[in-house]
Amino acid sequence: MRRPRSRTPPPPATPTLFSSVARCNVPSCRKWFCNSRGNTSGSHIVNHLVRAKHKEVCLHKDSPLGETILECYNCGCRNVFLLGFISAKAENVVVLLCREPCLSVNALKDMNWDLSQWCPLIDDRCFLSWLVKVPSEQEQLRARQISAQQINKVEELWKTNPDASLEDLEKPGVDDEPQPVVLKYEDAYQYQNVFAPLIKLEADYDKMMKESQSKDNVTVRWDIGLNKKRVAYFVFPKEDNELRLVPGDELRLRYPGDSSHPTWQSVGHVIKLTAQEEVALELRASQGVPTELNVGFSVDFVWKSTSFDRMQGAMKTFAVDETSVSGYIYHHLLGHEVEHQIIRNTLPRRFGAPGLPELNASQVLAVKSVLQKPVSLIQGPPGTGKTVTSAAIVYHMAKQGQGQVLVCAPSNVAVDQLAEKISSTGLKVVRLCAKSREAVSSPVEHLTLHYQVRHLDTSEKSELHKLQQLKDEQGELSSSDEKKYKALKRATEREILQSADVICCTCVGAGDPRLSNFRFRQVLIDESTQATEPECLIPLVLGVKQVVLVGDHCQLGPVIMCKKAARAGLAQSLFERLVILGVKPFRLQVQYRMHPCLSEFPSNCFYEGTLQNGVTVNERQSSGIDFPWPVPNRPMFFYVQMGQEEISASGTSYLNRTEAANVEKIVTTFLRSGVVPSQIGVITPYEGQRAYIVNYMARNGSLRQQLYKEIEVASVDSFQGREKDYIILSCVRSNEHQGIGFLNDPRRLNVALTRARYGIVILGNPKVLSKQPLWNSLLTHYKEHECLVEGPLNNLKQSMVQFQKPKKIYNDRRLFLGGGQGVMHGTNFGAGASSQAADKRSGRGKEGQSFAPYGPPNGVHKPGVHPVGYAVPRMPFPPFPGAPHSQPYAIPTRGLHGPLGAVPPVHQPGSRNFGSARSNTGGPIGGHLAHQQNSQQAMGSIGSNFNYTGMENPSSQPSGGAQMSQTGLMTQVPVQGLSQTFRDGFSIGGMSQDFFVDDFKSQGSHVPYNIAEFSTQASQGGYGVEFTQAPQSGYSGNYMNQNSHPGYSHIGTTNDIVSQDHMAHGSHGMFTQAGYNDPSQDESSQIHYGMAAAGPLQSQGMMNPLYSQSYAHYNTQPQSLQPPPQ
Repeated sequence: MRRPRSRTPPPPATPTLFSSVARCNVPSCRKWFCNSRGNTSGSHIVNHLVRAKHKEVCLHKDSPLGETILECYNCGCRNVFLLGFISAKAENVVVLLCREPCLSVNALKDMNWDLSQWCPLIDDRCFLSWLVKVPSEQEQLRARQISAQQINKVEELWKTNPDASLEDLEKPGVDDEPQPVVLKYEDAYQYQNVFAPLIKLEADYDKMMKESQSKDNVTVRWDIGLNKKRVAYFVFPKEDNELRLVPGDELRLRYPGDSSHPTWQSVGHVIKLTAQEEVALELRASQGVPTELNVGFSVDFVWKSTSFDRMQGAMKTFAVDETSVSGYIYHHLLGHEVEHQIIRNTLPRRFGAPGLPELNASQVLAVKSVLQKPVSLIQGPPGTGKTVTSAAIVYHMAKQGQGQVLVCAPSNVAVDQLAEKISSTGLKVVRLCAKSREAVSSPVEHLTLHYQVRHLDTSEKSELHKLQQLKDEQGELSSSDEKKYKALKRATEREILQSADVICCTCVGAGDPRLSNFRFRQVLIDESTQATEPECLIPLVLGVKQVVLVGDHCQLGPVIMCKKAARAGLAQSLFERLVILGVKPFRLQVQYRMHPCLSEFPSNCFYEGTLQNGVTVNERQSSGIDFPWPVPNRPMFFYVQMGQEEISASGTSYLNRTEAANVEKIVTTFLRSGVVPSQIGVITPYEGQRAYIVNYMARNGSLRQQLYKEIEVASVDSFQGREKDYIILSCVRSNEHQGIGFLNDPRRLNVALTRARYGIVILGNPKVLSKQPLWNSLLTHYKEHECLVEGPLNNLKQSMVQFQKPKKIYNDRRLFLGGGQGVMHGTNFGAGASSQAADKRSGRGKEGQSFAPYGPPNGVHKPGVHPVGYAVPRMPFPPFPGAPHSQPYAIPTRGLHGPLGAVPPVHQPGSRNFGSARSNTGGPIGGHLAHQQNSQQAMGSIGSNFNYTGMENPSSQPSGGAQMSQTGLMTQVPVQGLSQTFRDGFSIGGMSQDFFVDDFKSQGSHVPYNIAEFSTQASQGGYGVEFTQAPQSGYSGNYMNQNSHPGYSHIGTTNDIVSQDHMAHGSHGMFTQAGYNDPSQDESSQIHYGMAAAGPLQSQGMMNPLYSQSYAHYNTQPQSLQPPPQ
């Protein structure tokens, strides 16, 4: 192919547009698209190829290059996502080569081609302009304009109707959105009517995807398993398929036949997956298998509806069977207002369990509380021992004598881990596996039902054993023997299940017919935040009266393949919805996994700084490991990379060759320093990068190839719940226009940062990543600790790379709550009122209407009045509609480094320093303690257009010394309008951390009506702050009860300041990060915050409001408020 050497040479002049278009060359498509971006992030032809999963392109016959199908010069590969070019010996000739495998073929290296200059044909999601011209602006103006939304919709329509046009989108019934999930349901029939269509959407999409995935020209090697069944081994690359293959999946292996061999096919179950992407498929039929053949086979997915059928069945049971769940749980799950119940039973003296480690204080509290409640949530941040806690809960439940306990989780790995832990307490555990997984090896094989059936010693067993042996040898039994065999096996299974104390299975497994006649009063679901709500319902409709959900909504949620179902809320877990409704999760607070310096940022950023370290620095220092950490006592660094991302072979993922090469260097350095392969984990958000790293290390690793094969390389999502001593994280994204994709999701970052025990290395491009505020904070954290580095590994130097100013943050409403209400995609948070879309979706009132709470909590820790059947009110986003213009002020921060908008503790005369750095705290923040006796009640006037009246709290009863408190005056700032007074600890300080909005504009407050906007305009070291108050509706002032708790941002929540009594008993950790709240910890707030030492305002992270409670009490008002200089 003759082309200029330059990557972007000027295209030859042509009088037509033919040089700007290319045809999708897939026979079923053959549509033409141009190379213009239009209103999309990539060109139209590339967008089509990605969305349709098509990979072949042909140029127009009248284009300068003629009717050319793009293919590899060496092997003929036509996957354009793999193709790139290099300059040949002749100056004006380029050669097309594929990235895999030809770029690494040694024979080509000898042809005097500079393979290091290889560049992909697609750059920044557009074809190179010398290959397919980009239309000029004038040409684009003459063309029909089409939006990104229209493109997405028509691409979806083409999947079912290849001849559809844009006009078809306007037809009724086309592209209708399903009814979205809500927080509260009138009854189980409404619940079923909402969720059933979403499950069907997901089922249909899953079926379409699986049945469209097949692989031809597969090479097979044959073996015979221990059970005498035929096993086929073949390579099935993950990277080529959107679907994730797991043990137990059903595949069809077929041979098309030829002149000497007939056609053949057989269905089997996947029993093993190796790191080298080899699949072991155990075939059902052992007869007639063409073991003499090895090549020319095809593999298809076999779709099974079992899991979806069981979800639909559970919802139907929930609706029609009154005994499926208790009345209390029925109403609780539907979101109805119900009186809190306490289960009356004798609590054990000791809350630990035999065979388990000693529980810490937060674990003991969780176990104790769960045993007394019908519905409980336990939030287990990374490494906090939730499996141990869950096992202790199950042990005590089983000892209460209320029947068998059912333990479930959405994944088999989580079920196996929990079954093993529970078994170690001495309880009799049976692990129920799907029949399709009985041949899959398991770490708890001895606990499985099928294993116990084979090894049960009874008289019936001897006959069953004989029939089983006969079946293994012959492959099948006579009809009479088969009937007898099945009856004996069923009876034996029932006997074993009935004798168990605890039955463990997946959530879908709880719908197994073998459990249909069992009733379980007590159910625990682990990893519940990774399950869809209907999935969680399957184990609950077996007669549950007490349910425990364990999970962490700050980590990744369930995977929903159908975007339409995900948009409607199927991606929100039951755990998350209950949190939004006000069920307080018990948060485990001591992490035993990470080196203390590794837990610092995740703790501050995702858990308000509450994570305590159960391991010391010395316990996480590797002796004899000589690795070049830039700061020796901080085993972490961010390795600056500038290599460009490329689209992977699938077209739906990304890879970064520069990062992959440096991953290999880091792995090799670890191995040479004494780390063994099993201690290292390489994780990346993108499947394309995962596959490329595996291949790259196998080809280019400088040590023995076997060492690299033993290193686990996985996606971030698949590594949730796992850990390694050392983690290498490859971020991949590096581009001009595309952004960082789903790296935006804070939950994915949380998972990635919390897998390592001893050390972590992150590779990425700070210029691209820093545009997102959360990543900007992480990079700043690393830079401040001198861990942002570049250069060769043996001579790392601090990087001087300049960060980008963070852009508008990812504001998807599923940011933390996987589809929760309130924060809607595309909401403009700078608007004057709450999102109208959100209000309409959640039925909270008329369009544009402001909401006022029905009544404040009273002075004895009772919730405010709240009419039954109404949604919990949510405050609108500030400023309030109709509120007057506010007066800006600058609050000097006195050099304090903390979250944006944090107000430092300013000690006023007579104050006892409560809340200052390193003060002694002995109770919940916001509680009335002895420290308060000589504190002054700060009082001052702050400019406002409203008189902020009625805020004094006559109902609170401060400590005995409070009568001696003197009123300390803050500097008054003369402004127009009325003044505003604050008494009894209500402060102006401590605005909610911005997490969502352009240029760090935050909406939120710590006093419920002290709604503030603040921007990044710094003035003399302070942050410009605007206060906008709204009228108080005449509330008497006993608001928030005694403790002057800060409120929390009413963004993405419905539990606002009047719901339940979750703000009572001392401040508990209300999340002030917009997007979610964590009404965890009530009576336990001493542990949650009070013992958290000292200076609540010592912010240890960038993006976190941290202990914002302290801003609102104990004289933390700033001494003076000054207008910013003009």
